[in-house]
Amino acid sequence: MKSKVLVIDDHLQSKFFLLAALKDRGFEVAGEGASGKDAVGLAKGTAPDVVLMAVGLSDMDGITAAREIMEKNPLPIVLLTSHCETETIERAKEAGVMAYLIKPLREEELLPTIELAIFQFAEFNSLRRENEDLKKTLEMRKTMERAKGILMKNQGLSEAEAFSLIRKKSMDMRKPMVEIGRAIILADEMIGKKGEAN
Repeated sequence: MKSKVLVIDDHLQSKFFLLAALKDRGFEVAGEGASGKDAVGLAKGTAPDVVLMAVGLSDMDGITAAREIMEKNPLPIVLLTSHCETETIERAKEAGVMAYLIKPLREEELLPTIELAIFQFAEFNSLRRENEDLKKTLEMRKTMERAKGILMKNQGLSEAEAFSLIRKKSMDMRKPMVEIGRAIILADEMIGKKGEAN
């Protein structure tokens, strides 16, 4: 399947070269623009697989536009620039940019750079999802341990009995066990606060 590329460059010669080179290399052009505003709007509207964007744009620089895209609609972004200052590279990394191409562009660098940016972005997203799932699992575990502890203390149950009680309530009420756990914690906190008020 062809990768869809969004091209953002306000330098006509550079843009025409890019569009021709992408078509020659078997890419599909999802859209094209010449400003940061175009980049943000087209990134959302055209659903590209990757964005090729110049750093020097008339309304905002490409790094600012990249940051906005990454906040609203994360995509792999490859920046195009004539300059390679350390500050620009640092800003690009902070914005979440995946790769960098130096102008004048060379056609043979396009395919590996684009494919690598798409791959690295997919890897990054996969790791982020795994991390989020791990956090959720840990939070659920903490909730269940706390809820069991409350039942064990308040009702004199063993850990296995507390777990069975939560599971039974979960089945009876057709709600996830973690929700029952949260309700137990909330009720305990409210009783605790009521006791403090008295």
